[in-house]
Amino acid sequence: MTLERNEIEPRSQSRSVRKRAVILGSVLALVICAVTPYNNVYLQGTPLGGGHFPLAPFCAFLILTLVAYALAKLIGREILTGMELLVSWILMALVSGIAYTGLVRTFFINMTAPYHFATAGNRWAETLHPLLPKSWYPQNPDAVQLLYNGLDGGRDMGWMELIKNIPWSAWTTPLITWSVFILLSYFVMLCMVNIFARQWVDNERMNLPLLQVPLAMEEAVQNKNLGGFFGNPYLLAGLCIPVFLHILNGLHFYYPSVPDIPTLILAGPYFPKYGLFSAFHKLKIHLFPAYIGFAFLASRQISFSFWFFFILGGLFIGALSLFGLNIPAAALGVTFGPNITRPEETQMLGAYGIFFLFILWLARRHLADVVREAFGRKPVEWSGAQWFSTRHAFWGFVIGYAALILWNWYFGMPLIVSFLVIGAFFMIMLVASRIICQGGVAYFSLTMAPLDGMMSFFGPQFFSKMGVLIAGVSQKVLFLDLRESLMPSLFHASKISKRAGRPNMFLLGMTVTIILAVAVSFISMLALCYKFGIRELQLDWATRTTLAALQNVQTLVESPPDPGHWVHFFSILGAVVMLILVVCYHRFYWWPIHPIGYLTAYSSAMKVLWFSFFVGWLANSLCMRYGGVKLFNRLRLFFMGLIIGDFVMGGIWAIVGLFGDSSYMVLYN
Repeated sequence: MTLERNEIEPRSQSRSVRKRAVILGSVLALVICAVTPYNNVYLQGTPLGGGHFPLAPFCAFLILTLVAYALAKLIGREILTGMELLVSWILMALVSGIAYTGLVRTFFINMTAPYHFATAGNRWAETLHPLLPKSWYPQNPDAVQLLYNGLDGGRDMGWMELIKNIPWSAWTTPLITWSVFILLSYFVMLCMVNIFARQWVDNERMNLPLLQVPLAMEEAVQNKNLGGFFGNPYLLAGLCIPVFLHILNGLHFYYPSVPDIPTLILAGPYFPKYGLFSAFHKLKIHLFPAYIGFAFLASRQISFSFWFFFILGGLFIGALSLFGLNIPAAALGVTFGPNITRPEETQMLGAYGIFFLFILWLARRHLADVVREAFGRKPVEWSGAQWFSTRHAFWGFVIGYAALILWNWYFGMPLIVSFLVIGAFFMIMLVASRIICQGGVAYFSLTMAPLDGMMSFFGPQFFSKMGVLIAGVSQKVLFLDLRESLMPSLFHASKISKRAGRPNMFLLGMTVTIILAVAVSFISMLALCYKFGIRELQLDWATRTTLAALQNVQTLVESPPDPGHWVHFFSILGAVVMLILVVCYHRFYWWPIHPIGYLTAYSSAMKVLWFSFFVGWLANSLCMRYGGVKLFNRLRLFFMGLIIGDFVMGGIWAIVGLFGDSSYMVLYN
């Protein structure tokens, strides 16, 4: 771990990107945002975004790379350099999630559910409606009904005609109001990444497994060796495995008489329902070649820690059961966490807090420099990973953070509560970004929500009724489901920016692309809903989770319960365990466990990925033990082939799914 500032390498002028790369990436990004709701929601096809290594951007990047390389061979000059192709890819990857789980998948249900689903039974009209800010929600009941039922004749309208017939007057005020919150949040994330980029990319030289394949392809193009890269026998061997697997399983999906190779093994029946191994009686083994590839490219310490803590977390629950401590789920009280189901899992409340402090402690010298630079006490130091100076990033963060506090305060949240809630949102976002980027976790989900920690520490009475409502709704909009969140991709973009040059153009391209992506995603999802109606679009998960969040808000408003003593106990336990882990990790060079593994012990993502990390870790360990660096460099291409093959087949079957009633899913959704 490198804590001192390293000498910053100058930007390579030979890799400086041209405007065409930014324009191409932005245009393709907006096309992906436009078609994603139709593909993902209406066709129920393979998600075009889907996680932090999204499918559609990588397939577009691969096609562009092959076409640009072929044209360069044909006409004798480069149309796009390797770095320009990489910049186009990151612009697509940056915003692809906005058009689905990253924002709009639940957004319009969130904006209409308090009124549309209000009944005499849930009494939302009496408890929630008096608190709801009018500018947050469309006030035209007919516009809301049409959103759920579809416009009359909407199915027969062309898309442009349909967009013209959307009742925009009902949506203008809510969209403007929430766009302020969303874009301010994105701006604060951008400033945070600009502040931490020098620390993570330059000082700590963090390995970013999700970037390894695009960077390797960029280097191959830059060195005019793309044919050698794809012709490498190790890469081809890795490529063939997922290609064969998904051709066979895809054919089986459409023609059941074709045999298949199972990629899901139900291991739960081999474990007892009671005793030490009781937590594993629903254990599943998922086989994903791409995720195995990412696990191999991550450090062995991290890959080991992910699967180790998943197993250890299950054994801990089993041990409690063995000693007669069967704590009822009711002891959780009211929680917003997307996956939290047991009081034992509230260890993450304390663990996240301690790890956040550890991140700040690692960056203490760098952050002190940032503050001195911001107040003019030290000359501004530039890093290749920054888009603008840390002085501007610091004051941008302060102004953006203050604006979000005032946004909450304007609608009724007390100032101190607003300060703490916004802080909790970005604390969790920073920790999650560290897990995703450093761990190579392409599919990530939180165990607990930011508000769960706040409720546990301060109690619901601290918030006020209006504070609970604003915090619960705004959390659901942007800070609860992080499967396609923006901030990890911004950190990846900072690494690419370090190599690309022209930070001003890169920043402008990102900013314009993000703003337009939000607008295009809003229009695309609204058009889809008004064409078919939410009732017909199978948005059951989005509806169910939104209603659950509102029900939690109502419970906290009407009769706020005090956090149970078990929640406090396990939160403190999680903090103590994480403190021990970070001290040992930092002080003992031989320490084999990385703290971020503990943070995912009870995540639903690790229920899917644990076996992939086990296989990736095992392969990496055996490789380094018996073959050393020389064998690792060869096998690295094999595991890159697994990744490329999985995503190529995902793209092919996604196209096939456009012409059928259902789609074979290559990657986990």
